[in-house]
Amino acid sequence: MFIKPRLRLAPDHTTIQFMRGRIMGLVVSAVLSTASVLLFFYPGLNLGIDFSGGIVMQVRTEGPADFTKIRGALADAHIQTQGVQRFGDDSEVLIRLNTQPTEQATQVAVGQVRDALAKAANGARIVRTDAVGASVSAELFRNGLLALGISLVMILAYIWFRFEWQFAVGAVVTLVLDITKAIGFLAITRIEFDLVMVAAILTVLGYSTNDKVVVYDRVRENLRKYKTMPLRELIDLSINETLNRTLGTSMTVFLASLPLAIFGGQSISGFAMIMLFGIVVGTSSSIFIAAPILLFLGEQRLRRDAAAPATKATLAEEP
Repeated sequence: MFIKPRLRLAPDHTTIQFMRGRIMGLVVSAVLSTASVLLFFYPGLNLGIDFSGGIVMQVRTEGPADFTKIRGALADAHIQTQGVQRFGDDSEVLIRLNTQPTEQATQVAVGQVRDALAKAANGARIVRTDAVGASVSAELFRNGLLALGISLVMILAYIWFRFEWQFAVGAVVTLVLDITKAIGFLAITRIEFDLVMVAAILTVLGYSTNDKVVVYDRVRENLRKYKTMPLRELIDLSINETLNRTLGTSMTVFLASLPLAIFGGQSISGFAMIMLFGIVVGTSSSIFIAAPILLFLGEQRLRRDAAAPATKATLAEEP
């Protein structure tokens, strides 16, 4: 009878002293988050139609699209565009137009594009047309920010209720830093930021929160189990004990999202890329950001008796 060996991404009993790098982890995170905030203002996010407003037309041509001819035909028809770009394969074109004042003006603009395409690319047809007004896009943007804010407040309340306040503050601060890095990633890669990206960030928040709760839960158990162990050593022990689970879960979600990022097409690849980035950032921040913040906030409160000499009773409780 053969027993299949289990895949272990880390040895069963590691003794890595993660807290020795706590200062470096916090400094690197602060630098990356600061740079991400600056990237948010310049060059800024590539806002999709949901947030910027306007008209988006997806066009399919017979054979590879000639972008030079399409742009020239639109310019000859005096059609002002925000951009003409490839979408998916060589025969897919995405045309962006400015917001039109009325629905009738929108229909006229779409008709003008259709006529121009008929001259520039024989057999070209409009597959999809989306139009969002300026007031609607502003409301969607506010609602997206509101959703992110409410999720952070709910996470703070949940962890505060389940653990002590030091755990809650550490988790929420870390999640805010994770969000800023995701914003910086979007600004650098120029992935279109729309409601799908808001959903992706909320998904990453949920995953990252779960990862931090796993570590925090083991810290809480060990606080009861090892009553005289200094908090720094106890946090290192807790991270090492949950390391295999953390890496295993992260690798599973990462491998599940990777094919979507490669083969998912324009509509889903951006979502998957944010997931991949969020998995890496969320997993590392649980160890190098959330844990050090917990150490700084809780060293004098969670482990007040750490420096006291161990009594026979407390020694008997420790294995």
